[in-house]
Amino acid sequence: MDKCIITVAPTGAWPKKENNPHVPITPQEIAEDVYECWQAGAAIAHLHMRDEKGNGTMSKDKFRETIALIKEKKCSIVLNCTTSGALDATDETRMAHLIELRPEMASYDAGSMNWMHSGVFLNTPAFLEKLGLTMQEIGVKPEVKVFDASFIYNALYYLKKGALKAPLHFQFCLGAAGGSAATVENLVYLKSLIPRNSTWSAFGIGAGHLPIQLATIALGGHVRLGMEDNVMYAKNRPAESNAEFVRRAVRLITEANRTVATPDDAREILDLRR
Repeated sequence: MDKCIITVAPTGAWPKKENNPHVPITPQEIAEDVYECWQAGAAIAHLHMRDEKGNGTMSKDKFRETIALIKEKKCSIVLNCTTSGALDATDETRMAHLIELRPEMASYDAGSMNWMHSGVFLNTPAFLEKLGLTMQEIGVKPEVKVFDASFIYNALYYLKKGALKAPLHFQFCLGAAGGSAATVENLVYLKSLIPRNSTWSAFGIGAGHLPIQLATIALGGHVRLGMEDNVMYAKNRPAESNAEFVRRAVRLITEANRTVATPDDAREILDLRR
């Protein structure tokens, strides 16, 4: 595929100001960051929220405030809301913001795994079936998150069962503690398992950030970047902003003779019709 979608994940649930002072935490900071990334070339923003202490939260109020601030800026970026922004969230709080706010996309973590540093990342069969059906009902496109090969097989099961609908969009998440390592070999293997009519994106966490980005561009996929996954722009040099990551991706995509997708391109590629 010629066009390459850039997704920015500006904050996530973990990195804080002590890890990088430029990590956006408040709704105002996140909205401003997303706007700058859109201006730099990002087509999709993957949103997490933080509470007053800077910890991950699934607060519907925080999502509502942040999305309103982004829309006030006349920003056409596609919004992709997390459904897994806090390990203590209930099935209900993981979906409540989707039902009310109806973003164009949301994450669908298609399996469970051990977060080696913090506990179990739990996505039960009952929750995954309910989440998939709810997203179909309200017109939200699932971004199928893949931390290892089992997540793909789970997604294919829910596709067959009707909880998910084709064409699927996969996001390969490489380098998480407890998931597949951020290697090109793992990326190629995971890509080989998805249906032919699928779209896919990938990112590497930490030191795997840039190698996976380069390989993904070369393999024809879409890219994700941002401080959720990596707070360092280069060795011993913290990123100055999420937009800095976006600008680098724009240069790499262009040098690879591909085209940076606009938000409307992304809507067409991912079939984001209500």
